[in-house]
Amino acid sequence: MTNQPKIAFIGAGSTVFMKNIIGDILQREALSGAHVALMDIDPMRLEQSDRVAHRMIETLGIGATVSTHNSQREALEGADFVITAFQIGGFDPCTIIDFEVPKKFGLRQTIADTLGVGGIMRGVRTVPHLWSICEDMLVVCPQATMLQYVNPMAINTWAIARKYPQIKQVGLCHSVQYTRNELARDLGIPIERIRLQSAGINHIAFFLKFEEIMPDGSYRDLYPDLQRGYADGIFPKPENFHNPRCNNLVRFEMMKRLGYFVTESSEHFAEYVPWFIKEGREDLIQKFKIPLDEYLVRSVEHIERWGAQYKALSEGGAMELKKSDEYASDIIESIWTGKPSVIHGNVANTGLITNLPDECAVEVPCLVDRNGVQPTHIGKLPSQLAAVMQSNVTVQGLTVDALMDENHEHIYHAAMMDPHTAAELDLQQIWDLVDELRIQHDDWLPSWARLTEAQKVA
Repeated sequence: MTNQPKIAFIGAGSTVFMKNIIGDILQREALSGAHVALMDIDPMRLEQSDRVAHRMIETLGIGATVSTHNSQREALEGADFVITAFQIGGFDPCTIIDFEVPKKFGLRQTIADTLGVGGIMRGVRTVPHLWSICEDMLVVCPQATMLQYVNPMAINTWAIARKYPQIKQVGLCHSVQYTRNELARDLGIPIERIRLQSAGINHIAFFLKFEEIMPDGSYRDLYPDLQRGYADGIFPKPENFHNPRCNNLVRFEMMKRLGYFVTESSEHFAEYVPWFIKEGREDLIQKFKIPLDEYLVRSVEHIERWGAQYKALSEGGAMELKKSDEYASDIIESIWTGKPSVIHGNVANTGLITNLPDECAVEVPCLVDRNGVQPTHIGKLPSQLAAVMQSNVTVQGLTVDALMDENHEHIYHAAMMDPHTAAELDLQQIWDLVDELRIQHDDWLPSWARLTEAQKVA
């Protein structure tokens, strides 16, 4: 290692996310001289990110350096850490397709990036490019650690571990931190007095323990307060939420039924299970305030908001920097300096959770230090929690099998087993829907996943 790390950021055109992650890193004294290699295929967005990165360095008054690249391998050359944050096919057309085509079949979604037909198709589009990054890493930075921020997180992590087990990788999400913060606010307890244990799969992990650290050092179980608060109509408290759309009604209802609080937001979780979004049941949509097509609305707002922010920065506006709740800077500092930290990471299940399949991607607490990311053994989850997760793991596994075997039939099998899709559509509808998605996504799919011209005509 040199005195300062090289950090390659693949998908740096995600400028807002790049600003958060790289801003966190550069605000750490031990990493303030890092070199950041920004890579993106969109020259305009890459230029924006370059300007923002330089403004951050100028604002902080540090010695970090930045380079920009349109060549992935060039950006990765000699990297110590690789951050991935890209979306194959982008919002337009691919995200729009993932919503509008299923809607024609009566299948409504909220986010469509993790599971369901939207998540399956995103996985088929995304994993081949993640594999290409792994291939380049093995050539030009084989010891680097990949910090993987791309959805569908579990499918991606599982597929990388299957094909490139020698790559040091961890999939990262912020759902555990955000949920801890929301519940602490609801309960009126400072975050530093919260003690928790969370485990499961990405977006379907649960707080196995959620406790308050008392002045005498003992721990008080907070679940009775949450259960009583929901029963009495005190929780959820929309005015306290980080995002007012995250009303948490679905999550509190699931806690009532399963006994544990899920770490992903209600609008995400609602489409992973068959109980909340149902044709002809608008009463459920209203009762649980489920924001259909949420990702489409959010993406448009995000694009418009960033455009205004970048215009202000370009005209000399102040650069605001504050620490986010993302794990990347913790991981990089811990591996680089040896200063230990604990994160919740997505890794291969090597007996970590005993009642989920080996090799699937699980999200568990991990110790991070000079030895890298070291996941914690959890053991057996409560059976009802493992059952909900398994319904999603089955879909993830079939999607990974489709990618590994280059077998397009498994795309249909994955959609067939998806809990929400299966609850709404019959088998022929599922087959017709996947056909249509394969046609619409033709330019973005690997060759084996495309329909032939003869199949399109038929």
